[in-house]
Amino acid sequence: MKLLALDTSSLACSVALQLGDAVICRHEEQAREHTRLLVPMIKDVLGEGGITPSDLDAIVLGNGPGSFIGMRIATSVAQGLAHGAGIQIVPVSSMLAVAAQVVETEAAGAVAVCQDAHMDEVYLGLFEAGSSRVPELLCAERLHDQSAISELQREPARFTAAGFGWQRYPKLLETNRPLLAAVSPISHPSARFLLAAGSALAVSGAAIDPQDVAPAYLRQKVAQPARPPDS
Repeated sequence: MKLLALDTSSLACSVALQLGDAVICRHEEQAREHTRLLVPMIKDVLGEGGITPSDLDAIVLGNGPGSFIGMRIATSVAQGLAHGAGIQIVPVSSMLAVAAQVVETEAAGAVAVCQDAHMDEVYLGLFEAGSSRVPELLCAERLHDQSAISELQREPARFTAAGFGWQRYPKLLETNRPLLAAVSPISHPSARFLLAAGSALAVSGAAIDPQDVAPAYLRQKVAQPARPPDS
């Protein structure tokens, strides 16, 4: 399967191209540079792979939650490429990509991913290693403050912490550290780790038309523009 994966939901601008068993990646962590970096990185991996967008089976989109502006950048680029190539998009949780990397590289059995949601909150996703390369989501991704995480309290020493949210809010880590099995240095999603989930979802028929993509903002009241005052 030929898949192009994109993620700009965090500080990282990440692109990966899957051609059968081969994977070509570009990954840079630079604040506010996604607009400049993303399209050249896509051209680089497609050029190295010797293919064009019309050769792709689908585009795998890291769909957040994360930076509102970052998610919009990847979404708009993915939609433009997919429209032009006549292909579909497979949205995948950006937090799942973090969990997948921790499971694969650190042999973690379960991962608590926290990403910065601002306003003294994090986006929280809890995953466990499944029988495949794709971690399983244990409960709906949600906003969480800096208090103890109830799932960690019920099963102490099971979860490995990963994601930038743990670094952004030291109080969150301090409160939950006694409940954690380990703390991973992995902070941002890598597009490479979207591919296994994207491939499985594409095969299952979960790909959607470009116009139907809806970023997983979670904090809808911030993501949506304010209504104009009544006249």
